[in-house]
Amino acid sequence: MQRNLKTLEAAGVRVAAISVDDPSVSRSWAEQSGFTFAILSDRQMNVIRRFDVAVEDEGIARPAEFLIDSTGVVRWRNLTDDYYIRARPDTVLDVVSHLQPPPSAR
Repeated sequence: MQRNLKTLEAAGVRVAAISVDDPSVSRSWAEQSGFTFAILSDRQMNVIRRFDVAVEDEGIARPAEFLIDSTGVVRWRNLTDDYYIRARPDTVLDVVSHLQPPPSAR
């Protein structure tokens, strides 16, 4: 996502990640990886549970990508069990191009 951040932002996508890791771990990982988008910490897994991606017995989150509109409605999601298989930026852009704007933006 980082390599395509400007294109995603131009399409109205704001990239953010949510991690179960401590903020210092996420910050270090972001710096090492060159990520400039927000990486939020959800140590208590409150948001992660709300999006139904928690793996409770392991205290981790299942890999997922979501498109959430400006009203907070999930418009698309990609769920996987493999951390190495993720939605590609071109897939996200294709989905965004086919979404209708939220009712408040019409």
